[in-house]
Amino acid sequence: MLLATVVACSDAVASTRSRNRKSAALAGLLRETPDALLPVVVAWLSGDLPQGRIGVGYATVAAARDATTAAEAPSLEVDGLHRAFTEIADYAGKGSGTARRERLEGLLTQATEPERAFLVALLTGELRQGALAGVMTDAFAASEDIDPAVVRRAAMLAGDLPEVARIAREEGAAGLAALRVELGTALQPMLADTAEDVAEALDKHGGAARFDWKIDGARVQVHRDGERVRVFSRRMNEVTAAVPEVVELARALSEPRFILDGEVIALRRDGRPHPFQTTMRRFGRKTRGSAAELREELPLTPLFFDLVRLGDDDVLDRPLTERMALLERLVPAASRVPGQVIESAAAGEAFLEQALQAGHEGVMAKGLHTPWEAGKRGSDWLKLKPAWTLDLVVLAAEWGSGRRSGWLSNLHLGARSDDGWVMLGKTFKGLTDETLQWQTDELRARETARDKHVVRVRPELVVEIAFNEIQASPRYDGGLALRFARVKGYRPDKDPSEADTIETVRRIHEGQLTLLDAHRRARES
Repeated sequence: MLLATVVACSDAVASTRSRNRKSAALAGLLRETPDALLPVVVAWLSGDLPQGRIGVGYATVAAARDATTAAEAPSLEVDGLHRAFTEIADYAGKGSGTARRERLEGLLTQATEPERAFLVALLTGELRQGALAGVMTDAFAASEDIDPAVVRRAAMLAGDLPEVARIAREEGAAGLAALRVELGTALQPMLADTAEDVAEALDKHGGAARFDWKIDGARVQVHRDGERVRVFSRRMNEVTAAVPEVVELARALSEPRFILDGEVIALRRDGRPHPFQTTMRRFGRKTRGSAAELREELPLTPLFFDLVRLGDDDVLDRPLTERMALLERLVPAASRVPGQVIESAAAGEAFLEQALQAGHEGVMAKGLHTPWEAGKRGSDWLKLKPAWTLDLVVLAAEWGSGRRSGWLSNLHLGARSDDGWVMLGKTFKGLTDETLQWQTDELRARETARDKHVVRVRPELVVEIAFNEIQASPRYDGGLALRFARVKGYRPDKDPSEADTIETVRRIHEGQLTLLDAHRRARES
């Protein structure tokens, strides 16, 4: 099977906003995919490599691309390319970096221009074509003529859509139906949608919901099978060695077999949370020292909020109220996320303020009778958290790709300072087609220079940006960057001199201003 066939499908998916058309294009390709290559193609079109990381970062991929030229005709085969990626991942020892780069250059030399663009995006994790897990799951179900609900549940239990594709092709719907929760096999995390306020969250849940503090830590899934404990991250990578506190707690619980869902977070001495970035130091690949040394320097606190399996029973299909009762009997209160059943907006506001006062980012509102569904994002769980907003100025923008080709998309954002402007990061999120067209026209009218795909502009347009946190970043001159930044809207009523200052940004980062301040200001406005 030629890589060009996969790339053509990827381009077709990227060129449409229609979920049905995306699914139809994917299903058509998957029907033609040989059995042995099906897991590979499913992974690639989902933006993943079956091998995981293969030891080539963005700089290596970009250098290999710039050092080579495209082939005129397609010749790369999927199976050969898949084997090459496995071999690149296996390179080790002195000279392995050079060997990886040279092998990658050889592959890119054999690729046509569309194939090179696909491979670069795949290898750098930037294959944004709209074929997310939900679309791919439905497409695969259509390609095999299997009920999408059966495929979705199988993907939830297996935690690996390419593996589900293999089972379905070999064993059909019966093979998928036989899957169950397995201790030691990571599940995709259950995800949440967003509510604007407490009243909306209660309304969506019929007037009553369980509210939990929303902890901005690292998501963990804990599997215990006797004395063996395995801990998985949100991305289903095993992180057991990094979290001895979690292992010890799991082994101390009375039940020897279970799966818990929760978070770990680094807390200050007063019980307030460190920034998310601080917690993630415990999981960094470049972190030095043993687990014991790391624990002494930066202890983590496990906090659990759900239960997926207890003993020999899968409890994920039971109502939330039943799972909470089981969780409360298994896990001590100090190791559970604070929560309670809320039946009024006043009680919900009070609970939200408690969470914010404790330094956390908000609350989760969960339906009392809902199951635990891995990988699903929907209204069963709702995030409710005030977001910071800043009025910033657009310093530059990058030309979009895929569906956004021809539009200036990724915005470079700056805060005001005495010396000019301090860049705080980039975002392409929150932009409608109408806004993309408007900002492209407005920014091109203000263009001052171009650097490859970046258009630099006069700092005249003020844009309101929502974000979750400010974190330290050596990438920018100000040493700070916005986390989860998204566009709320342009502010043509504001002059650049009215934009927020870097001093305000520093006050937020240093904790002089809190999310509780933001919440109270929002309620007063």
